Amino acid sequence: MFQPLKYRRILLKLSGEQLAGQKGFGIDPAVITKLVEQIKDVHELGVQMGIVIGGGNIFRGVQAGAQGLDRASGDYMGMLATAMNALALQDVLEQHGVDTRVMSAIEMREIAEPYIRRRAIRHLEKGRVVIFACGTGNPYFTTDTAASLRAMEINAEVLLKGTKVNGVYDSDPVKNKDARQYEELTFMDVLKDGLAVMDSAAISLCMDNNLPIIVFNISEDKGLRKVVTGKKIGTVVKAEQGRR
Repeated sequence: MFQPLKYRRILLKLSGEQLAGQKGFGIDPAVITKLVEQIKDVHELGVQMGIVIGGGNIFRGVQAGAQGLDRASGDYMGMLATAMNALALQDVLEQHGVDTRVMSAIEMREIAEPYIRRRAIRHLEKGRVVIFACGTGNPYFTTDTAASLRAMEINAEVLLKGTKVNGVYDSDPVKNKDARQYEELTFMDVLKDGLAVMDSAAISLCMDNNLPIIVFNISEDKGLRKVVTGKKIGTVVKAEQGRR
C-alpha cells in the first residue's frame, strides 16, 4: 500500500557502536543486515538518503588521550574507522541491490570518492544512497557535527539520529526505569539542559539553520519507514514550541 512521504531527502546519522551489536567491537553481520533492510525499504519509497556513520566500534578519537596519543592523531584514526564502517555498509547495501557511493572528507581515491557537494547532490538525484566517511575531515569535530554539516550541504529536510533507545529522555533509561521520554524539545532545551542528543556544535548548527532533528530507535520494526512517512515516533527537536 502506498504511503505518502513526509520527507523526501534525509540525512541519517548512525553510531559505529550500533554496528557492533552485543559484541561491543567490530561489525556484527546480523546487525548490519537488519540495518540495510531498513535503508533499502525506505530507499524503495523514493527517499533520497545520505548517511553519516561513526567509528566508535573500532576506535574513538577521545580515547587517544587516555592511551597517551595526541588528540588530533587520535581523531584522524577515528576518521579512518568511519571509512571502514562506510565500506562495510556500502558492501552490504550493494549486495541487497541498493546503488551506493562512499564519499570521503579525507582523500583516498582507491576506495572512495572525494567529497564534493555538487557531486553528492547529483548522486542523490540519481537515486544513489551516499555514505559520508571521515567526518568533516578535521580533528576536534565529531561525526555528529559532520552529520549536521552534510545535512545542510545536501539540503536535507531533516536529520535523523538512529539510536538504541526510543528517543530523548530526562535521564538514562537504561539506568532509570522511571526515565521520561520527551515527545518534542527545542534546540535551546537541549543546549540548556545538556541533554544527550548530539554535541553542542551539531545542535547549534541545526538551530542556526532551522533543521529539525528526530531521535528514534533504529532497531524498531520499520522504524525508519515510520519516520519518513510522518508517523509519531521518537523525539523531535526543533525551533518552535517547548518541551512535552
